[in-house]
This record gives sequence, C-alpha cells and structure tokens, in this order.
Amino acid sequence: MQKIIEKLEYMQAEARLGGGRQRIDVQHAKGKLTARERLELLFDEDSFEEWDMFVEHDCHDFGMHAQRIRGDGVITGHGTVDGRSVFAFSQDFTVFGGSLSAAHARKICKIMDQAMRVGAPIVGLNDSGGARIQEGVASLAGYADVFQRNVLASGVVPQISMVMGPCAGGAVYSPAMTDFIFMVKDSAYMYVTGPEVVKTVTHEDVTHEVLGGAITHSSKSGVADLALDDDVEALLQLRRFMGFIPSSNRERAPARETRDPVDRAEMSLDTLIPEHPNKPYDMRELIVKVADEGEFFELQPDYAGNILIGFGRLEGHPVGFVANQPIVSAGCLDIDSSRKAARFVRFCDCFNIPIVTFVDVPGFLPGTQQEYGGIIKHGAKLLFAFAEATVPKLTVITRKAYGGAYDVMSSKHLRGDVNYAWPAAEIAVMGPQGAVEIIFRKDRDDPAKIEARTEEYREKFANPFVAGSLGFIDDVIMPRGTRRRLCKALRLLRNKQLENPWKKHSNIPL
Repeated sequence: MQKIIEKLEYMQAEARLGGGRQRIDVQHAKGKLTARERLELLFDEDSFEEWDMFVEHDCHDFGMHAQRIRGDGVITGHGTVDGRSVFAFSQDFTVFGGSLSAAHARKICKIMDQAMRVGAPIVGLNDSGGARIQEGVASLAGYADVFQRNVLASGVVPQISMVMGPCAGGAVYSPAMTDFIFMVKDSAYMYVTGPEVVKTVTHEDVTHEVLGGAITHSSKSGVADLALDDDVEALLQLRRFMGFIPSSNRERAPARETRDPVDRAEMSLDTLIPEHPNKPYDMRELIVKVADEGEFFELQPDYAGNILIGFGRLEGHPVGFVANQPIVSAGCLDIDSSRKAARFVRFCDCFNIPIVTFVDVPGFLPGTQQEYGGIIKHGAKLLFAFAEATVPKLTVITRKAYGGAYDVMSSKHLRGDVNYAWPAAEIAVMGPQGAVEIIFRKDRDDPAKIEARTEEYREKFANPFVAGSLGFIDDVIMPRGTRRRLCKALRLLRNKQLENPWKKHSNIPL
C-alpha cells in the first residue's frame, strides 16, 4: 500500500509541475502567474478540488504519442469564493501552449455540465495558443462542444471569462458568449486572425496589442468589460465582482450587512444639477452617493462613456445601475451605448438583479454615421431589454428625458415599477427651444416672441408635473432623499412576481 501511495504522490507532483520548471520560469518572466497560482488566488484558501488531474490526450500523430503530460494543458475543478461554490478551468500555457485538444475540451465540458446541474457560476481563465494543430478536426470539434455548453448555460448560471494570455481564432468565441470578459493588460489579447494574417490579407502592419489587446477591447471594440493591470489585480477584482452576482438563475444575488443608513440624506445632490440646462455634470457622483458605502463596480468604463453600467448595493442587496452620462456627448444614446446597456440589462434580468436607472437623456445621437450604422435597430435593443425585463425596475429622471429616449430608458410605459423625477426634470418630446422653433416657425425672426413661447412651453411640458398628473411619474422627490426612496421601493418590490407570455424565446433585434 505504501508503494501505491508513493506512486500517487509522485504522479500528483508531476501533474502539478505542468510543462516543467523551465517553462514555469518563462511564464513568471513574462509577469504572468501559472495556471495553478491563478486558481489559488481566485479561490478561498484550500477550497479548490481538482478534477481530471490525470487526463492525457489520445493523439498519436506527429510524434504526439511521445509527448504526454498529465492534465493536458488545463486544470479543472471547483472551490469556493467567499464561501460560495464556483467551477473553474485554468488553461496552462506551459503545457503545449495551453492549446485545446479533444481531451482538454472534454475536461472543460465536464465541469460546465456539472455547474449547470448544481447551479454554480463558471469561470474560465483563458491562456491558450488555440486549437491543437496536431489533432486537426478533433480539436475543432472540442471547441464546438464547449461553445454548445456556453449557449446552454447562458441565463442558467453566470459565466465569466478572464483572458490572461493569448486567445485567438476559434478560441475567442467561447469568451464572447459568456456574460463578462475581463482582460489583463500587456499579456492578454483576443482576435479572430493574428497580425501576420492581417498583414498578408490587408497589408496592415499591426501589433498584437493594438489588434486585440486589453486596451483595444475595453475602449474601442467593447468586447471586454474591464482591462486590469496584472494577474493579481485581475483575480482580486474577479473575487470582488463575484459578490454582486447570484450562483444561478434560481437564486438571488447575495446580500450582506451594511452600516450605511437607509435614510442617509445627501444634501450635495440638491446642487448636483447645474442651473444652465446645457451644462454637464458627472452622473457617476449620483451613483456613488446613493449606493451603500459609495461602492460602484463599474463595467466598460472606457467604452461608450455616454452611458454608465455597473453593480452596487442598496440596503445590502446588489442592484444593477444604468445611467446616462451628461459629461459625454450630453448623455445622448447612440449605437455603442445602446448595445452596452442592453447587454447589461439582460444579464440583470436573467439573474434576478433589480435595475436602477438614472435618466438624463436629450435623445438619440443624430447623423448619417449613426443611421448608416443601424441606430434604429441598436437603439431598439435597449428598448427591448428594458421592456422584457421582469425584475424590479426603478427609474429616477434627474434632468432631461426627451423624445423616444424617454420611453427607452425604463419608463413607466415599459413596466417600470417605481418611476421618480427630481423637481427640475424636463419630460417632453424635445427641448423647449427646439419645440418652439418648430411649432412657431413664423415667429423665428422675433426673439422676444420665441423667448415668451419657450417659457410657455417649459411651463406646460418641460417639467415633471404634467407626467405626474398622468401617472407616468409616481412622485417628484427631493434629490437629497433619493437613496431613502430607492431603498424603500426595493424593499417593497423584493417579492415582485411578473411573467412574460410563454414563448420558446424572444427575437431581440440583433
């Protein structure tokens, strides 16, 4: 028996060494942690249980029969993050460059299947050279098997991708179908075809970083939700992020105790809105001052800055914040901001997270670039997402809510549960001056008349009381009391029940 135990311990030690000490040193020299070190940081101490440590590939071509390493380039298993179960796989670049084989894929599929059965999130730590060329179509089949499970798991358990190294070709589509993608600066990149192929086909000279690095995807393409400085920061932020989301679609996000008083008044909010209607202000300040302890986990902060999305807590319970940002493009909705917010709203709705929307929107961004880019359909995505959502929906109009954008931003007409407005809110088809110049065209050359008509329009329509008289606004509230009113409303809606008509699935305007 002792010899068997010694053999087991030797095999375990060999498997833990991955591609060997030399390759581990190379990984460290690049500023990257190994696959196992990453899992140690992600999970609670001593909680990780590894599965399939002894799996090896079954390829015999191109000399592969002589190159067998236990684990086959990916570590899979489950553990706890802040005491809650999470399944994860961590690709090991020291073993065949983390390339995906049929066996490698089977290991990933196994934990994904189990995660769906028990209702636990799936985290993928991606660091792979792509499909294992020596296996040909078998490796491609493995990718497709993973893709299928990404689709089946969507909306059932949260899926988070942490790209910590190369992710190219077919490998990018698994992260693309997960709920969130985080990337590490300077070491992670994602692209369908690499710089060499790009140069051959389009004659462009481009680096890995410019083509598909973390900064590119978090600021230009919107593919990534966050770009983080290094492996350690990335994994610590991932642990923090997990605290805002539930384990599955059958659970609520985890609540935690807070010492932040529910009735805390923020007097500074009374002066947040500038006197001049066209002067911008930072909507992020409102979110931070309303949320518990001022904590706001913002997503995609460097992409489509005219809208803010992210998680916070109210009275200890996680909520999703969506807010127009007046300091960027006056808070107009456009293609990128609509897609960004729609995706976030749908995630919140999938996983029972209430949505708090702060509105200051002058409309949709005009112009040929937006129209040719399909703003009509992209804008409809956000409208569709809010209208379909059945979770508690709270809306606060702080200043402007004009035109169709008023409807889109979680209005009462899209089954908003509680809709508030601040006293200076303007709810109308368009701004007073623009409206008057259309209605009273003949008076355009008479500034005095236009000014008088503008004031008349403002009194008639550009305030929250007309909407309030029609029941479209539930109450006009003092800015300082926003936190208290939101907390009370969420407490009321905690057991809300609402179901959409039965359907196989909706047909969102993709």
